[in-house]
Amino acid sequence: MFYKRILFFLLAVTTLATFFGCSDDDTDTKPVELYFPPNNSSIWETVSPEDLKWNTSNLQSLYTFLDEKKTKAFIILQDGKIAVEWYSDDFSSTTNHTWNSAAKTLTAFTVGIAQQEGFLDLDDSSQLYLGENWSSMTDTQEKNVTVWHHLTMTTGLDYTVPDSSCTDPEDLLYKNEPGTFWYYHNAPYTLNHSIIAGATNKSFTAYFNETIRDRIGMQGSWIPVGCFHLYFSTARSMARFGLLNLNKGTWGDEVILSDENFFKDMTNTSQNMNKAYGYLWWLNGKESFRLPSSEELYTGNLIPNAPYDMYAGLGKDDQKLYVIPSKNMVIVRMGDNANDSVFGPSGFDYELWEMINSVLN
Repeated sequence: MFYKRILFFLLAVTTLATFFGCSDDDTDTKPVELYFPPNNSSIWETVSPEDLKWNTSNLQSLYTFLDEKKTKAFIILQDGKIAVEWYSDDFSSTTNHTWNSAAKTLTAFTVGIAQQEGFLDLDDSSQLYLGENWSSMTDTQEKNVTVWHHLTMTTGLDYTVPDSSCTDPEDLLYKNEPGTFWYYHNAPYTLNHSIIAGATNKSFTAYFNETIRDRIGMQGSWIPVGCFHLYFSTARSMARFGLLNLNKGTWGDEVILSDENFFKDMTNTSQNMNKAYGYLWWLNGKESFRLPSSEELYTGNLIPNAPYDMYAGLGKDDQKLYVIPSKNMVIVRMGDNANDSVFGPSGFDYELWEMINSVLN
């Protein structure tokens, strides 16, 4: 019931978005160059909010808000440089924290690299890499599920099973034709890790570390927790990944993801059933959206007071990775559950952006 009240609140304020500087005109102000911190180093250039002409009188209110809302780490990158970096008393720049479902974005990027390197194709049946009988569907039904369906939450697998997060065959049942219904279903998502392993003949972790983590100076580890594969890292590592995406897959002078079409598809509407969802990224500025654990279609923007062009990794307990191309900005929030909400998108997004806007505007 709490989550539904939050949804109604978000919908009610959708029309207020233009009052928070979230128009498409922001694209005219994008700076030309980005700074990239060196790999394997704690050096990271900073820029002061004063030099950026932000409203610094509201910074302390932002920090108080972050503390009250159980935030552990908060970073704003402007043009790649650290403009704001705040930690709670029991946290630091070297402390690891789970990304929860915000790490789905790491998986999407890794799938893009695997396709770029010729290991798989999004149109391939996932059975090619998972093997036969990875589910309890018929062989024909199983063959009809493609890698693309796993990336877009449209596999058609039954999300009403007792444990919709586990990937045991008995939990993977047919419900809808692939590509005909969108539902935020963790089990088919998690199978992306096995798809990559089957395609590359390497463990997902080894392939991810080799192709992304180590090339952009991230740290962190994938750790199995029950049925989930969770990523733990520092907030700065999350910020590095956000910066990589802000620069459309290139880290400094090194191209990590050269497939421009994949990147565009990943960060734009992937299917017509949930326009606010790309390849495991949440998208702002769309006319409608669906949310986890719901079959409802809601009208309006996902986060109405955030920039329209923002795309985001959003995880349980309010893990946030915001990428805002029009502002050349990346924002990271790690911490505990802020408002007793369960899923990635939450009413806290609106509250947080209200405070961010008070500093930026």
